[in-house]
Amino acid sequence: MKIQQLSIFAENKPGHLAGPCRLLAEQGVDIRALSVADTQHFGILRLIVNDAAKATKLLEGAGHVVKATEVLAVEVSDQPGGLAKVLSALEGSPVNIEYMYAFPFGHQGKAVLIFRFADPDAAIAVLQAKGVPMLTGDVLLKA
Repeated sequence: MKIQQLSIFAENKPGHLAGPCRLLAEQGVDIRALSVADTQHFGILRLIVNDAAKATKLLEGAGHVVKATEVLAVEVSDQPGGLAKVLSALEGSPVNIEYMYAFPFGHQGKAVLIFRFADPDAAIAVLQAKGVPMLTGDVLLKA
């Protein structure tokens, strides 16, 4: 259920996102989900790709700083209240959300929430106990 996400660190300057995205595209790596976070001086491009090992090798070879982390993909109804339902399932548990992002899944009216949890295994246990559907990497990467 855990999915590998790559975080690429870059200076917060015009054009700094284009380079890594172009490199991956030229080498046939498919970006399935992404998020960009920034501060005044640097940004973090978070990616879920179809081939994390290849992407890491390419990006590091081009001089980018890359960190791999485990995230969980939760499937929700793409309608008001989808996120609230998942958050309610976590309420009262010791599970801590470090960050999250979302995107429409385009599959039977569903959306996907990508969560980075402080303890992914504890999050899996809580979400499974509450019947919250999670996606495997195979499903997410082939959709």
